[in-house]
This record gives sequence, C-alpha cells and structure tokens, in this order.
Amino acid sequence: MVDLSVRIGNLYLKNPVLTASGTFGYGEEFSDFIDLNKLGGIIVKSITLKPREGNPYPRMAETPSGMLNTVGLQNKGVDYFVSYIYPRISTYNTNIIANVSGSTVEEYVEVCKKLINLDKIPAVELNVSCPNVKEGGMAFGVSCSGLKMVVSAVRKVYNKTLIVKLSPNVTDIVELAKIAEEEGADALSLINTLLGMAVDIKTRRPVLSTITGGLSGPAIKPVSLRMVWQVANAVKVPVIGVGGIMNYADALEFIIAGASAIQVGTANFIDPKATIKIIKGIENYMIENKISSISNLIGCLKT
Repeated sequence: MVDLSVRIGNLYLKNPVLTASGTFGYGEEFSDFIDLNKLGGIIVKSITLKPREGNPYPRMAETPSGMLNTVGLQNKGVDYFVSYIYPRISTYNTNIIANVSGSTVEEYVEVCKKLINLDKIPAVELNVSCPNVKEGGMAFGVSCSGLKMVVSAVRKVYNKTLIVKLSPNVTDIVELAKIAEEEGADALSLINTLLGMAVDIKTRRPVLSTITGGLSGPAIKPVSLRMVWQVANAVKVPVIGVGGIMNYADALEFIIAGASAIQVGTANFIDPKATIKIIKGIENYMIENKISSISNLIGCLKT
C-alpha cells in the first residue's frame, strides 16, 4: 500500500487528483462512468451571485492539441445551487469545492457568505479571471490591485480553505502568486486558460461568438508546468497544478515540479474515466519505484 493523501490548507485529500471547474459539471454528470468517491475532490462549475445565461453560440472550438471555450460561466446562481444542487451532491464521500466567480468584489463576498455554512463544502476556489466591471472589464487576476482587493475581501468573511486560481495572462505569475498568499490564500491553483482565438477562413469570421476564448488542453501544459514550478518555489502555501494533464505521467510531472495536487480538465471530455486512470497510474508508479508516500514526490525536481 502507498499513501496518496495530501493536505491543502486544512483540507484533507485522499489522493491528489481533483477535477477542474467547468469540465466536470457538478460531478453527478459523471456518476455513470466512475465512482466519484474515489476522487480527491470535485471542483464544481463556477457559481455566481445571480443566474448567468453564458455567451452566445458558438462558444467552443477544437484546436490542435487543445480546445477554445467561451461558455461564459453559465449557471443558475448561488441560491439555486444551495437549494437544489448542493443537497444532491453533498452525499458523495469526497471533497466538494465550489468555484466562485463575480464581476465585482462584492459579488465574490456575497457568494462566499452563502456557501460558508454548507458543511459538505470545505473550500472555495476563487476564479479571478473574471472581468471586473468597475475597472473597465480588466480581469481581477491580471492586476495586482484587483487581485489584492478580491482575495482580501473574501478572506475577511470566509474562514474555510481558500484557494485562488491564477490567470496565466500576466507578465509575472510569481508576483501575483505572492500577493494572493499575502492576502490570505491557503493554496493557489494554476493555471486558468490562456487567451486565444480561431478564424474560419471560409466565412472570414471568428469561430467563437466572443472572438477570443480560453485555450486549454495539452497545448498549454508546458506553460502551466513552468508556472507551477516557478510559483511553488516562491510561495509557502500549496500549489495545485492545472493545464493539459491528460494522463498519470502528466500529473507526475506537475507533482515533481512542486504541485501538491493536480486538476484534470479537458481530458474529461475525451475520456470520462481519465481521473480514475490517473489515480491508478500514480499509485502504480509509486509501487514500482518503491515510494511509500506521495509527499516524497512533491517538489523533488532535480535542477
């Protein structure tokens, strides 16, 4: 037997494999394919204060080694989540983590206030890649002042594990990571999608309705891996690696580079059993290499 368990703040994970927000619904959508109780945790699709219809179609496009999306945080709002979705998913024997989004600092705060008393949600992940409407549409996570404001405000009202999901669309990811840590983040997840676009040469129009969208999948893995390594060496809080993780070898690269846990995103669209296969692959690797605890692998990169 090997020990796959890790800690993210006060959060205990039976293994380091989480699902990335927006790629796994609320978990129940995958219950016909896998035993959800075997996951380290499920990060549900983004929750906002008010219902959001999302962006117009088309809002997804396949790219070489990845995909673009501009879904637009479609959801029915936090009150609907609390009343109708939470009772259904709170029965799973794994961590349910809420991804929280907003267009103002006040919206982030209000959503977290409504989630804090839900016993089966021990953590939130702040999606700071949302446009700050009071700052002309610039995402919170790409400016030092915007990130500081939202993390600080949420920390004051939320006393459970606080994860901040960082945007890669910045000049210096380490600077933003340090700000999130200083303002009270218990952990950092990175990266969110890279900004990209696609053009239809027949119509000579953008493929996506919003022109640009978020690039995910294997294409972004080298960028994500580099940023995880940089941040893990610069902060004291745990780092969660996200971006292009398709198999157990990808996951191990992130862990060796310094990630305490990882999230599986685009791979879920290709193989709904990807997460379980990754858990098993990590376990087999540890057995074959006589590694008793996953903690012995975290950040063991030789440079």
